Formats: sequence, structure tokens, C-alpha cells
Amino acid sequence: MFENLSDKLERAFKTLKGKGSISEINVAQTMKEIRKALIKADVDFKTAKKFTDQVRQKALGQQVLTSLEPGQLLTKIMKDELASLMGSVHSEINLKNKLSIILIAGLQGSGKTTFSGKLSLLLKTKHNKRPLLVACDVYRPAAIDQIGVLADNVGVDLYKEVDNKNPVSIAKNAIKHAKSNNYNTVIIDTAGRLAVDEEMMGEISNIKDEVNPCETLFVVDSMTGQDAVNTALAFNQKISFDGVVLTKLDGDTRGGAALTIRSVVDKPIKFIGTSEKMDGLDLFHPDRMASRILGMGDVISLVERAQQQFDETEARKMQKKIAKNTFGFDDFLKQINQIKKMGNFKDLMGMIPGMGKAIKNLDIDDDAFKGIESIIFSMTPEERRNPDILNGSRKKRIANGSGSSVQDVNQLIKQFSQMGKMMKMMQGNGGKQQLMQMMQNNGGMPNIKN
Repeated sequence: MFENLSDKLERAFKTLKGKGSISEINVAQTMKEIRKALIKADVDFKTAKKFTDQVRQKALGQQVLTSLEPGQLLTKIMKDELASLMGSVHSEINLKNKLSIILIAGLQGSGKTTFSGKLSLLLKTKHNKRPLLVACDVYRPAAIDQIGVLADNVGVDLYKEVDNKNPVSIAKNAIKHAKSNNYNTVIIDTAGRLAVDEEMMGEISNIKDEVNPCETLFVVDSMTGQDAVNTALAFNQKISFDGVVLTKLDGDTRGGAALTIRSVVDKPIKFIGTSEKMDGLDLFHPDRMASRILGMGDVISLVERAQQQFDETEARKMQKKIAKNTFGFDDFLKQINQIKKMGNFKDLMGMIPGMGKAIKNLDIDDDAFKGIESIIFSMTPEERRNPDILNGSRKKRIANGSGSSVQDVNQLIKQFSQMGKMMKMMQGNGGKQQLMQMMQNNGGMPNIKN
């Protein structure tokens, strides 16, 4: 996420390294490099120039604190201005109505249908809502089938009318169905086009007028860069949407859309798609994204993801096992599964301050724990419960069964032993913290290739 932009900004900051103070000359040099970096990230020239002018004005004349280098002070100013450029604060989705109607709009291929499924899952699991998905794309082949599969995957109901080719009528009927069947949220997935056209705009505008949604979200593919901003402007002029959803941020995105869409369209980014998985949807926090762009990590989001997977009942059971020294490899697997549920492994690593640069050129397997799991699954139930019985012959059998080496098995046993000791000291939720620490030290990251 924004790796190229982060690299270029870091190189720009090197201009100030070793300088005793911030001056007009060295700030001008740095701002020139930052402006180039933003333009290469597909930020339009006007926005890039305005941004660097604001940073320059704030930087000049400021006293550098004794504990700070000029580069560090400029980083702080940059972080604040980047957050401001992207909206400063998080904007919540409006769910205050007794029946919350959410209209989804965007071009074909932007990820509208997938986002509709992801949003229904998020509202169901985190907001305790009973959502109804509505299939209003009557043009794209298999569009209804696609949203039907997504609805089944996330466990929500779908409203569809296969023989009805009038999206406005389908949307109105869906609202009636929702009211009479005690749904409290309706998510309407509309048709997209390959480009902005009057027919498309007229249709989405008519649907909005008829159903009067409490929230209209415009979904945009972040990989389309500045074109995304231009498309957002056209949609906003016609239907005046309430917020933006950036999809495919885990792909090869330069970041221009995320950085400029708020300032150009004056509408907040509310959600970002972080993976192809149905739980790969995050709330957008401008300040946290600014930190990540500048390589400062995002500890708050990391902690929030950990808390979402934290089970107090299970934690108490773990505490008792740790106290009795009966914590085994089956328990270790449970800890791993909790971390896997937190999201993409490389994305998690990037949230740790200082780790973004360290893992930039590493090829991290999406299932980074596969090697560890293979070794553990090759153990007998007794060996998992009581690792102390693992002798040389058992380790050799486990290595052969898991397609690894005895050295790999020994390394895992060593890490497991170290984590067990640390968890006993921390007594509680320290398992995940220690495991994350192991990752940070690069000692617990399996299946990584340079």
C-alpha cells in the first residue's frame, strides 16, 4: 500500500538529514522532491503544488526542538498536512434511521458488488444489523448470480427479481419487502458502465429519488488513479453522494485517488478495501493512513484488529493452561488462527512502526504460517499436548511428514518454548503480543523469500 510513494517521500526527507536548522533553501529542495513524488503518485499538479506550499509555509520559521532533527519536524508537519488533505478525521456511515437504506454507485469493474457483500458482513457482525442485499444490476451478465454467491458466503439474504428489468421498480419493491420482513438495513447494488454516460446517470438518479437513501456511497477502483477523481466529480454533480469507497488498495496503487479525492470532490472517504477476502474492508482514518504513507506504522489499527479477535473466555482458559504449564501446540495453533483472522500478513507487518521498509522487498506468503502449521499437524496428539517428549527420531518423522527439515522443527520448538516463557510472565493476552514481537524480529516469519 503506497510503497512507491513512501519510498520517494523518504528520499525527499534525506535532503534535510544532517542539517542543523530548517532554511528556505533546504526546504525548497525537499518540497520540490515531494511535489515530484506526489505527481508520480498520480496527484494532479494543482493539488500537489498547493500541498507543498502549505507544508513549506508551516516549516519555515519554526524552531527545531532540541530533541528533533529538521527531517523529523518536517515529517510531523507532513503527517498533519497529509491527514488534512485526506479529510483529517474519520467519517462514520449514517445508520440512524429505523430502516437504513444504502445506495451503492460506481463504474463497472470498480468493485461495487463485492463491496456490497463486504459491507453487509461488516454491518451484520460489527453493528448487529439485519441487512438485505438488493440486486439492481439487470444488465451485466451473471451480476445477480455473483451477488447471490456473495450473499450466501456472508450469510445474509438477497432480494432479486430475475424477470424484472426495471431497477427503480426492483429497488422500491425491495424496500417494501424489507419493511414487511423486519430487515433494518437495505444495501442496493446498482449497475455500472464502462464509462460515465447519461443513461447510467439518469438511472442511478431515479433510484435515489425513489428510495431516498440515508447513505449513498460511490465506489472507485483506487488503481485508476486520477481518473477515479474525475469520475467521482461527474457522479457527485449528478447524485451528490455522501462518501467514497476506495477498493483494491492492496493492489498496485499509486495513491493519487486516496490523496486527492477529498480535496477535489469535498466528500469523505469512508471505507477502503484491503484484500479480496470478504472481511477485507476497513474504515478509513486519514491520520492513520498518513502515518503509514510516511512509514510510521499504524499501531492503533493493529490493536483494534487484535481486539476484534480477542475472546475473553478463551483467554481465561489459556491463562489457566499457562499457569499449570500445560500450554501445548494445539493452543499455539489457536493463537495463530486468531492472528490469521486479523487480515493480510504483510499488511499487518506494515502496521508495525519501522517494519514497512524492512519488508518492502520481501515476498511474504499470504498464508505465512503454512510451514508452522504443517509441522504441528505432522505431530501426534500426544506430541502436541506434551512437546517435551519430542526426541530426535520424532523430530525426523515430523520433518519428513511436513516437508521440512529437522532444523525447521527445532527452530519452531525453540520459538514455542520462548513464547511459552514470555506468556507465563505476561499472564494474559501476551501470546499475540509476543508472537507479533517474534515477527518484528524476523524470527517468526516463515515462508519468506527475498
